[in-house]
Amino acid sequence: MASALIGGLLDGGYPKESIWVSDIDPSQLGSLGSQYGVRVTDSNVELVENVDVVVLAVKPQVARAVVEGIGARGLQPGVIMISVVAGIRGSDIEKWLGQPISLVRAMPNTPALLGAGATGLYANACVQADQRDLVESIMGSVGLVVWLESELQMDGVTALSGSGPAYFFLLMEAMEDSIHELGLDRETARALIEQTAFGAARMALEGKESAAELRRKVTSPGGTTQKAIELFEQGGFHTLVAEALLAARDRSIEMSRELGGE
Repeated sequence: MASALIGGLLDGGYPKESIWVSDIDPSQLGSLGSQYGVRVTDSNVELVENVDVVVLAVKPQVARAVVEGIGARGLQPGVIMISVVAGIRGSDIEKWLGQPISLVRAMPNTPALLGAGATGLYANACVQADQRDLVESIMGSVGLVVWLESELQMDGVTALSGSGPAYFFLLMEAMEDSIHELGLDRETARALIEQTAFGAARMALEGKESAAELRRKVTSPGGTTQKAIELFEQGGFHTLVAEALLAARDRSIEMSRELGGE
């Protein structure tokens, strides 16, 4: 995700010398430095002393150690932190830092790697209007951004768009396996499935109709599509989707409690 953001910012006109990257892996630092021409360091403290925006993009399991290491020196006044760490609440980050800060939690998804991400954003009470605009421009460099009214909504966003690409990949995988068994070679099947998914997404994005209306328009009475839709519905498709999203949402809540030390 950090690489995606760096690429998006540079494509959007941000000067490379204004972007700092810190990592404990020398090979990763070297790769990012040579690929993007950004400033690199193995010291998180050095990084936070030289920037106005700190993007926390680490694995949830190491977030506490990273944040506490920064907190030993503290953040400069006016610095805002963007956390893209899944499952870590803003209150826990402030607790580990040992100070109140301007903090925005962000939940992007993997299509951000292609500049086609979907990111939910939640700002705490310390974030000012100009800081919101800055965060929106940064996260908007890799796709769509939406602001949330409550941090509790972040768990739902995690279940929906954060995990969502995998749901579509699962459907595509099932379609490929099934049609292969019916005699179509996998290469042809994969090409047709990918283009169909792309075309359906474009119709949803660029049109004004709801997904339900779009589905009705392509479902001719008594035709092949209707037959397939009937089988999906008889199998409890909507119920299964609802249960899956609920399970993902609940797991997000559990992770927040586990990683926050509760």
